[in-house]
Amino acid sequence: MILQTKTLEKLRQIINEESEYRSGPKLVEFFGKLGFKETYGQGFPSRWKYTDEKLSQINGTPALDKCIKEVFAVVNFAHDISLVDNLIADFNKILTFDKWKIKREYSEIVFQKLDKVIIETQTPQAKTQDIKEEDFLNQEFKDLSIDKIGLDGSVTEVLNYRFAEIKICLERDAPLSAIFLIGSSLEGILLGVALKNIKQFNQANSSPKDKEGKVKQFPSWTLSNFIDVAFELKLLNQDVKKFSHSLRDFRNYIHPYEQMSSNFQPDKQTAKICWQVLRAGIFQLTKNRIASS
Repeated sequence: MILQTKTLEKLRQIINEESEYRSGPKLVEFFGKLGFKETYGQGFPSRWKYTDEKLSQINGTPALDKCIKEVFAVVNFAHDISLVDNLIADFNKILTFDKWKIKREYSEIVFQKLDKVIIETQTPQAKTQDIKEEDFLNQEFKDLSIDKIGLDGSVTEVLNYRFAEIKICLERDAPLSAIFLIGSSLEGILLGVALKNIKQFNQANSSPKDKEGKVKQFPSWTLSNFIDVAFELKLLNQDVKKFSHSLRDFRNYIHPYEQMSSNFQPDKQTAKICWQVLRAGIFQLTKNRIASS
């Protein structure tokens, strides 16, 4: 299978962001399964450049088929199969111009060669997942309050102080500082929610596991882990999960060399998206609660 540039760009987006957020080390691990023997370290290129290079190298080889099957592996979406079905539908809109189509047959991903380009009408289900950035940013939240989430009082007090400081950073055009505060605040909020619902978070399909298959302790969870599990438990909605990728590696960027190697240069728009993710997350966590067992 040889894919055109536009199709490879879409595949890169699905690998890097849309199926899950893959950081630099995760991308090295992903492509390691396809035969690449590399390590992550200083001088690592931007994630999109690295992925584009690897996809270009395997284009037209059996490794590309394996790559596609790996990224759409149904087991990775066991908590919500509709997510992989929507990703497949979205990818097929581009893939059809290469006269190929992929399908999910139960737990298997199969390829179908097409005689002609087929343009299919988007299903209502797929439309619900197509959340535009502009629509997300235009959402307004009334009576927004960290207090209503129900965390311990001392933690809530600290979070409220950070919330006020984030506003100052945004007003004074300090996007990097704002993102650090937003990311750590959202992680702190989700950790607090997890501590109130330990059983549910640990039993979630998307909870992070160690090499022995045991669920990691909460201090070892990343923001990405907390977001994925909170989404699985229906505490967070699809929009927060989708746009949270700007936040997920915030801890790495605290280190100047990591920021340099990742070529991370946040601007006002990135900070604005992150701020909306935090606000939407707080709003949804106050509305969505885990039913007591």
